[in-house]
Amino acid sequence: MIHLLRTDAHHPGFAAMVKLLDADLAVRDGKEHSFYAQFNKTVGLKHCIVALWQNEPVGCGALKHYSPRQMEIKRMFVLPAYRGRGIASQILAELEKWAAELSYGGCILETGLKQPEAIALYQKNGYHRIPNYGQYAGVLNSVCFEKSLV
Repeated sequence: MIHLLRTDAHHPGFAAMVKLLDADLAVRDGKEHSFYAQFNKTVGLKHCIVALWQNEPVGCGALKHYSPRQMEIKRMFVLPAYRGRGIASQILAELEKWAAELSYGGCILETGLKQPEAIALYQKNGYHRIPNYGQYAGVLNSVCFEKSLV
Protein backbone atom coordinates (compact mmCIF):
# COMPACT_ATOMS: atom_id res chain seq x y z
CA MET A 1 0.00 0.00 0.00
CA ILE A 2 1.23 3.47 -0.90
CA HIS A 3 1.56 6.12 1.78
CA LEU A 4 1.70 9.74 0.61
CA LEU A 5 3.78 11.97 2.84
CA ARG A 6 3.41 15.73 2.73
CA THR A 7 6.80 17.34 3.27
CA ASP A 8 9.16 19.88 1.76
CA ALA A 9 12.21 19.76 -0.53
CA HIS A 10 14.51 18.95 2.39
CA HIS A 11 13.11 15.45 2.84
CA PRO A 12 15.78 12.88 1.87
CA GLY A 13 13.24 10.68 0.04
CA PHE A 14 12.10 13.61 -2.07
CA ALA A 15 15.72 14.54 -2.85
CA ALA A 16 16.50 10.95 -3.85
CA MET A 17 13.51 10.77 -6.22
CA VAL A 18 14.38 14.15 -7.79
CA LYS A 19 17.93 12.97 -8.43
CA LEU A 20 16.57 9.95 -10.34
CA LEU A 21 14.06 12.15 -12.17
CA ASP A 22 16.81 14.52 -13.27
CA ALA A 23 18.91 11.60 -14.55
CA ASP A 24 15.92 10.33 -16.57
CA LEU A 25 15.20 13.79 -17.99
CA ALA A 26 18.85 14.32 -18.92
CA VAL A 27 18.60 11.27 -21.19
CA ARG A 28 15.19 12.19 -22.62
CA ASP A 29 15.95 15.88 -23.17
CA GLY A 30 19.51 15.46 -24.42
CA LYS A 31 21.16 18.78 -25.19
CA GLU A 32 17.99 20.68 -24.19
CA HIS A 33 18.25 19.42 -20.60
CA SER A 34 20.11 22.44 -19.25
CA PHE A 35 17.36 24.76 -20.52
CA TYR A 36 14.67 22.83 -18.63
CA ALA A 37 16.81 22.15 -15.56
CA GLN A 38 17.08 25.86 -14.74
CA PHE A 39 13.32 25.93 -14.08
CA ASN A 40 13.24 22.76 -11.97
CA LYS A 41 15.28 23.70 -8.93
CA THR A 42 13.88 22.38 -5.67
CA VAL A 43 15.23 25.16 -3.43
CA GLY A 44 12.33 26.75 -1.61
CA LEU A 45 9.71 24.12 -2.50
CA LYS A 46 7.46 23.95 0.56
CA HIS A 47 4.77 21.61 -0.74
CA CYS A 48 6.25 18.25 -1.74
CA ILE A 49 4.84 14.73 -1.74
CA VAL A 50 6.86 11.57 -1.32
CA ALA A 51 5.13 8.31 -2.21
CA LEU A 52 6.32 5.55 0.10
CA TRP A 53 6.00 1.80 -0.45
CA GLN A 54 6.94 -0.10 2.71
CA ASN A 55 8.66 3.07 3.97
CA GLU A 56 10.83 3.34 0.82
CA PRO A 57 10.40 6.29 -1.56
CA VAL A 58 9.02 5.25 -4.95
CA GLY A 59 7.69 8.56 -6.30
CA CYS A 60 7.33 12.27 -5.79
CA GLY A 61 5.67 15.49 -6.85
CA ALA A 62 5.57 19.11 -5.74
CA LEU A 63 3.62 22.35 -5.87
CA LYS A 64 5.08 25.77 -6.57
CA HIS A 65 3.22 29.07 -6.28
CA TYR A 66 2.61 30.44 -9.77
CA SER A 67 -0.04 33.13 -9.28
CA PRO A 68 -2.60 34.11 -6.64
CA ARG A 69 -5.02 31.67 -8.32
CA GLN A 70 -2.73 28.85 -9.51
CA MET A 71 -0.13 26.44 -8.25
CA GLU A 72 2.32 24.83 -10.66
CA ILE A 73 2.80 21.06 -10.53
CA LYS A 74 6.52 20.24 -10.49
CA ARG A 75 8.89 17.27 -10.12
CA MET A 76 6.45 14.43 -10.82
CA PHE A 77 8.21 11.05 -10.90
CA VAL A 78 7.59 7.38 -10.13
CA LEU A 79 10.28 4.73 -10.20
CA PRO A 80 9.98 2.63 -13.38
CA ALA A 81 9.40 -0.60 -11.42
CA TYR A 82 6.34 0.98 -9.75
CA ARG A 83 4.70 2.53 -12.81
CA GLY A 84 1.33 1.31 -14.00
CA ARG A 85 -0.05 1.03 -10.45
CA GLY A 86 -1.77 4.41 -10.28
CA ILE A 87 0.84 5.95 -7.99
CA ALA A 88 1.37 9.03 -10.15
CA SER A 89 -2.38 9.67 -10.21
CA GLN A 90 -2.47 9.37 -6.41
CA ILE A 91 0.41 11.85 -6.06
CA LEU A 92 -1.28 14.24 -8.48
CA ALA A 93 -4.63 13.99 -6.64
CA GLU A 94 -2.91 14.70 -3.31
CA LEU A 95 -1.13 17.74 -4.79
CA GLU A 96 -4.45 19.04 -6.14
CA LYS A 97 -6.11 18.48 -2.75
CA TRP A 98 -3.28 20.37 -1.04
CA ALA A 99 -3.54 23.25 -3.53
CA ALA A 100 -7.30 23.48 -2.90
CA GLU A 101 -6.69 23.47 0.88
CA LEU A 102 -4.35 26.43 0.34
CA SER A 103 -7.23 28.22 -1.50
CA TYR A 104 -5.80 27.95 -5.01
CA GLY A 105 -8.39 27.57 -7.78
CA GLY A 106 -6.31 25.54 -10.21
CA CYS A 107 -3.06 23.94 -11.24
CA ILE A 108 -0.88 24.40 -14.29
CA LEU A 109 2.11 22.40 -15.44
CA GLU A 110 4.63 21.89 -18.20
CA THR A 111 5.89 18.61 -19.54
CA GLY A 112 7.75 17.61 -22.66
CA LEU A 113 6.78 15.95 -25.92
CA LYS A 114 9.47 13.37 -25.08
CA GLN A 115 7.39 12.30 -22.08
CA PRO A 116 4.28 10.76 -23.68
CA GLU A 117 3.41 8.84 -20.51
CA ALA A 118 3.28 12.14 -18.57
CA ILE A 119 1.02 13.69 -21.19
CA ALA A 120 -1.30 10.68 -20.95
CA LEU A 121 -1.30 10.90 -17.13
CA TYR A 122 -2.34 14.54 -17.09
CA GLN A 123 -5.02 14.09 -19.75
CA LYS A 124 -6.39 11.04 -17.88
CA ASN A 125 -6.63 13.17 -14.74
CA GLY A 126 -8.64 15.99 -16.28
CA TYR A 127 -5.95 18.40 -17.44
CA HIS A 128 -6.46 20.19 -20.73
CA ARG A 129 -3.79 21.64 -22.96
CA ILE A 130 -3.20 25.38 -22.84
CA PRO A 131 -0.80 27.68 -24.71
CA ASN A 132 2.71 27.43 -23.36
CA TYR A 133 3.11 29.88 -20.49
CA GLY A 134 5.97 31.93 -19.05
CA GLN A 135 9.42 30.61 -19.83
CA TYR A 136 7.93 27.82 -21.97
CA ALA A 137 6.23 30.16 -24.48
CA GLY A 138 7.57 29.38 -27.92
CA VAL A 139 9.42 26.23 -26.78
CA LEU A 140 8.53 23.58 -29.35
CA ASN A 141 9.16 20.53 -27.14
CA SER A 142 7.10 21.85 -24.22
CA VAL A 143 3.45 21.04 -23.63
CA CYS A 144 1.48 22.94 -20.98
CA PHE A 145 -1.72 21.89 -19.19
CA GLU A 146 -4.23 23.34 -16.75
CA LYS A 147 -6.93 22.02 -14.44
CA SER A 148 -9.51 23.94 -12.46
CA LEU A 149 -9.98 22.81 -8.86
CA VAL A 150 -13.26 24.65 -8.30
